[in-house]
Amino acid sequence: MEPKKSEKANLENKKALFLEIGLIIALLVCLGAMEWTSGQKKDSAFAGMTEEAIEEEQIPVTEETPPEEMPPPEVTVTDLFEIVEDNVVIDNEVRFEDDETSEDKVVEIYAPVLKAEEEEVEEEIFVIVEDMPKFKGGDINKFREWVQKRVRYPELAAENGIQGRVFITFVVETNGNVSNVTVSRSVDQLLDDAAKEAVMASPKWEPGMQRGRPVRVRYSIPIIFQLQ
Repeated sequence: MEPKKSEKANLENKKALFLEIGLIIALLVCLGAMEWTSGQKKDSAFAGMTEEAIEEEQIPVTEETPPEEMPPPEVTVTDLFEIVEDNVVIDNEVRFEDDETSEDKVVEIYAPVLKAEEEEVEEEIFVIVEDMPKFKGGDINKFREWVQKRVRYPELAAENGIQGRVFITFVVETNGNVSNVTVSRSVDQLLDDAAKEAVMASPKWEPGMQRGRPVRVRYSIPIIFQLQ
């Protein structure tokens, strides 16, 4: 005998309703769990923190200065030497093209004769000789008198009161001329020049003789400059 059930007591008809209710409850549980966990993390992580304004650090922009350009080095121009390759073959063989040359011929080579240069030897100057030079038929004293009368007293020396005795040395040459007139003892440049000028104006002498030939003779005389 089959048991009879009431339609209201049959749970198969409410199966779908129970499934929907279960899904809704499960969804609510999930949402509640998510809300609870997010609230806990927010309170625990950021409870004691305060907002702080973060200032942006401004970094100055620097421009890199280019290095100073160094002046170009001075270029010195030097002489250019041409380099020649040392590959030239030099023929050192001596060739005789003269057909007339033979071993029988004798070649004579004459060395040039060098003449000895004649050295100009200055003639010896004497002080005393056999025949002393003569001035207008007289001796050295006559020449001194001639110079003393001819000498000109410098006006500037006379104005400044300059006077004294100047010694003049000279040479009577073999031709009778007077040369090498020098001042051996000086007083003043004005008097020295006047004495030299008078001696150099001397006419020709008769040259001195030694062993029958004319020679050079040296003299030295004083010329007196004295104010009246």
